[in-house]
Amino acid sequence: MITLHSSAVVYEKGAFRKAQPADVAARNKTMAYPILTSHSINDSDSQLKIRFDAMASHDITYVGIIQTARASGLTEFPLPYVLTNCHNSLCAVGGTINEDDHAFGLSAAKKYGGIYGPAHQAVIHSYMRENFAGCGKMILGSDSHTRYGALGTMAIGEGGPELVKQLLKRTYDIPYPEIVAVRLIGEVRPGVGPQDVALALIGKVFESGFVKNRVLEFIGEGIAALPIEFRNGIDVMTTETTCLSSIWVTDEKTKAYLDNHGRGEEYHKLAPEEGAYYDRAITIDLSRVESMIALPFHPSNVYTVREFLNNAPAILAACEAYAEDNLGVKKGALDLVGKYRDGSFYVDQGVIAGCAGGIFDNLSAAADILKDQKTGSGDFSLSVYPASTSVMTETFRHGIANTLVQAGATYRSAFCGPCFGAGDVPKNNGISLRHTTRNFPMREGAKPKDNQIACVALADARTIAATAANGGKLTPADSLAVTYTEREYVFDKTPYDARVYNGFGNPIPETELVFGPNITDWPTFYPLADKLLLSVASVITDKITTTDELIPSGDTSSYRSNPEKLSSFALSRKDPAYVGRAKETRQQEKNRREGIENPDLCEVFARLGVNEPETVMLASVVMAERPGDGSAREQAASCQRVLGGVANIALEYATKRYRSNLINWGMLPFTRKETIPAEVGDYLYFDGIRSAVEQGETEIQATLVQKGDLIPVTLYLDALTKEDRDILLDGCLINYYKR
Repeated sequence: MITLHSSAVVYEKGAFRKAQPADVAARNKTMAYPILTSHSINDSDSQLKIRFDAMASHDITYVGIIQTARASGLTEFPLPYVLTNCHNSLCAVGGTINEDDHAFGLSAAKKYGGIYGPAHQAVIHSYMRENFAGCGKMILGSDSHTRYGALGTMAIGEGGPELVKQLLKRTYDIPYPEIVAVRLIGEVRPGVGPQDVALALIGKVFESGFVKNRVLEFIGEGIAALPIEFRNGIDVMTTETTCLSSIWVTDEKTKAYLDNHGRGEEYHKLAPEEGAYYDRAITIDLSRVESMIALPFHPSNVYTVREFLNNAPAILAACEAYAEDNLGVKKGALDLVGKYRDGSFYVDQGVIAGCAGGIFDNLSAAADILKDQKTGSGDFSLSVYPASTSVMTETFRHGIANTLVQAGATYRSAFCGPCFGAGDVPKNNGISLRHTTRNFPMREGAKPKDNQIACVALADARTIAATAANGGKLTPADSLAVTYTEREYVFDKTPYDARVYNGFGNPIPETELVFGPNITDWPTFYPLADKLLLSVASVITDKITTTDELIPSGDTSSYRSNPEKLSSFALSRKDPAYVGRAKETRQQEKNRREGIENPDLCEVFARLGVNEPETVMLASVVMAERPGDGSAREQAASCQRVLGGVANIALEYATKRYRSNLINWGMLPFTRKETIPAEVGDYLYFDGIRSAVEQGETEIQATLVQKGDLIPVTLYLDALTKEDRDILLDGCLINYYKR
């Protein structure tokens, strides 16, 4: 099904050959290279300084971004900046605070010249595909699934501070990324959808990091037969491979999509030149892709549905064991094995939603499967969320919505909630089968600390519809004999014309920003001192730590305009005592700055031989194996900073996004090459850390203070630019821009 080519290759005559050293010059024949270089303001072949064509944020992130930019000197938006309201659309938590954020967003769009889409109009990525993606463009979004490669746009999802830099007319600075060719051959079989292809790819490359921080370039003869929305459905899920961005060849189907959306002038042909050089490559035989399922608790926990059903008890038992070992779930509380009966597996819920699931072609195929069928009146339920008002109106026009509702589905407005636990939370011990983007622990909204446990498996809309037709019995869509209807999709922007505020290029500076009581400014962050004592506030030994575990999604999303309140949820599902430990250290640092002695630390300082403890900055640190997988949300880092953290220590960082978030919030992104025997309550002391950062040192010496023993430790600060170092020295991006 999928073949990985770990060595560099050259693409010639529709096939790969092994690259020779001299071939590396042909990297400029890829599609990605000219797009990246044309958006970079410097001429370096190794370092890019990119300015984007447009940006997008949703209502979990835009308040913090605009507040940070305001504090750094923002006067107007210098590029199209779209503020959608597709995450905190429901005012279900905390009273008025979600709608207060929306009011702030609209007032900011007016004041600074932005584009504001009210709640229920469109999910962020559908809106950007429909209105902004175009061939050769680059778009930056504060959501990790910012991917529009199938429309010829290189898009990148990053933490909010990277968007702040663009608002302040700065640049996105990265080393030139490696490019991975993804060659598609063959043709998909009936019943196989984009999520099936995407999950097969994720399952193959995630764990090894085969494409981590690289650009995926989709090529090959297999693309021609894929509809554009099928390509979009694969593309948006490339985020889960941990790649940096993506780009696809464009063709007449791309042109037809852009023509249909009133932007035909945005089309031009994209394809690699003959002899293009790629750092590595992947071949996907589409004809061999089957209906797939990603079992809890990660999109990479992938099986064919056929393979899963043949081995379900063992696979489900492993999921249960993971929950017991990593989520604090009592043995037996999660009973997935019990859902496997008489050779069949039964799910409690189906959901088709968001930027991956709620696209027109998926809903059309689901309607074909569910025509004249019933989901039943038992425990199983099906929810469907079209990804935009245009998709919704087209499903009305073609009778798709009627078919789905008559089969027993509930039909909703455009909303991202089911992707992160703000909608369709399953029952306790329930499992939901979803065509959404992620199935991380607690992502569905359950709270294990309150003795609730539920989980999500990912599948394509077609398999979800087939399962719904069988009342919740998992049924692979590629096993059905269904006639699929090709329906003409006509983009209707009338709802956007009626409701979306477009103020780009026409800011109204005298507009007063609307502040709700939950919207607060960032606290004061101080520059890095030369002497630093880090209290180990949490040690996480899981193989991977997601951003959802660093700061939970769902029930906390409404508080992301209130840094102090939100920070109280940090690591709450992984290490509930972390916040208290971090606050204790924060108070010790406050005491130091106010000239109050910290008697609890006298013994530590005496052991270290520190004669002037008042000169030592006190802060906390989180240690983990591979933190930061998942969302682009900067709050995974900023909450630690608000609580007084100034560092992470990891074997490696799961994504470039998370590491950048740490830097932009003034947190040292240490790595280690071997195990450090640190425990919660230990200390790490650095003498000369500010000087080391200033001088660009990469090998950092520290002393671990553990039960009175002093243990030398070596840490690393690799790949920091001059700007990165300055931000760390100043204490955060806000301070850097103020200075």
